[in-house]
Amino acid sequence: MSVQKVAGGFGSGARTLGEGLLIAALYAVTCWATRQVSLDQFFLPAGVRIASLLLWPVRFWPYLLLGEYIYYGHLRFPLIENYGLSWVLISSAFQFPTAAGVVYLHRRQIARKKDTWLLSVASAAAVLIGTGTVLIAHLFWPVPPPGGIVAISFRSVLGDYVAILTVVPLAVLWKQRLEIDWLSFLNSRTAYVLLTLLALGFVSILLPHTSVERTTAQLLMAAPVIALTCLQGWLGAAIGMPLMNLFVRIGTPVTGLPYSFDLESFNIQLVAALSGTALLALGSRITHFFHQCTFHASASRQVISNARTSHSVVERELRNRAMDLRKIGDGLESALSETIEWLKVRGYHDMASGLLHVATVHSSKFRAQTSMVYPSSMEHVGLYLALQVGGLCDAWEETARVERLHLSGDPCRLDLDLQLNVYRAMTEAVSLLMEHERGKLRIRARCGRHGTTHGVVVTIGTADVRHRLSRATVTMAIGRLSGRTQVYGGTVQCFPNRIRMSFADPSMC
Repeated sequence: MSVQKVAGGFGSGARTLGEGLLIAALYAVTCWATRQVSLDQFFLPAGVRIASLLLWPVRFWPYLLLGEYIYYGHLRFPLIENYGLSWVLISSAFQFPTAAGVVYLHRRQIARKKDTWLLSVASAAAVLIGTGTVLIAHLFWPVPPPGGIVAISFRSVLGDYVAILTVVPLAVLWKQRLEIDWLSFLNSRTAYVLLTLLALGFVSILLPHTSVERTTAQLLMAAPVIALTCLQGWLGAAIGMPLMNLFVRIGTPVTGLPYSFDLESFNIQLVAALSGTALLALGSRITHFFHQCTFHASASRQVISNARTSHSVVERELRNRAMDLRKIGDGLESALSETIEWLKVRGYHDMASGLLHVATVHSSKFRAQTSMVYPSSMEHVGLYLALQVGGLCDAWEETARVERLHLSGDPCRLDLDLQLNVYRAMTEAVSLLMEHERGKLRIRARCGRHGTTHGVVVTIGTADVRHRLSRATVTMAIGRLSGRTQVYGGTVQCFPNRIRMSFADPSMC
């Protein structure tokens, strides 16, 4: 190993050591400070422990463990004479590794942002640490703590669980602060609900501790938390539940002694734990389905955009092909004109006249067929005139089945790609009805505005109102025309004797 690598490793280790010792000191101070304002049914250091494990990468966990030992050393060293060295060492060494193991086992769910990872981490850590701490106390204390192992374990588990649900969501929000659109979060409705929650919280703090009004205000705080969850999903629950728990804690007097307990606050805290679990689970599902809906909507928009682009590319290719065919036709016409002039000069007037007649007829048919490949006239005169002067109109007239077109509005204001798409859809629909239905056809088209949407509505059906389209025709119409309409935000509707298609211009919406 080179000297530079060794020096770099020592430098990196020194920087990590300094940062790690600072983290250990901050962690110890935070645990000590939060313990001073904790109840046994609201034990904040349990939440700080899980939050720290989530905020810091694994390489800093040894320093967090060091901070835990510093915190417990300061707290429990004076208790050795009363409770024994074994309890101090085992109980102090038990909690952090257990919490670290729980977080580490959930690392994949956390990385994938699974819906219920927070509830799973909180439940597992609270049950293992809360129950384990009480069992160790009963095993190693000279005199077991009063109150019964089941009751104390339940209060300890509840305290850890509520604390984790209070602190950890705030840590997750801090970690994801750059991914959250705070401007959209603080919209008018969310801001009003949040102000209502804050108002109820301050009212519950100002009211007397033993009053019924205070308990009522604390319970009423669940309503805006539920509203936040419905409005913002997991984000709303992650902000509302910690605020509610903190207001309940602030309104609860603390004796300052270990295992402080308040029965009224215990009942409120139990309700908060149950409602917090339900709301976080509900918020997670709301957020999950919202993301799914957003993903599918985005994917749908992308598919439509890709299909629209594909149609545009195809139309450009057809345009180029039509232009090439027109150049070929112009060349043939030029050659025939020269031939006809040569025949006239040589005195072959009858032959020249016959050739001119044949050339005129076939040139007209050639141009009509070319215009059906791509209606280039649409670029100059719009959709309606392209339908009436191109080869498509001649083909319809030859069948004697299409009545006079009923066209209204100005299609020239619409996007050219949209006009081409409507042209192709009308061609497809008329061909379908001519092939599978009898009688004359009536075609109507209307360009205009409906609300904020500009577009085209096309109706193609039989002139006989008593005629009914067959089920096979309806099925084929929906299957063959839906792609054309959906690309431009429209629909295909089949009525008894007609097909109705709508198209929206995306550039004018």
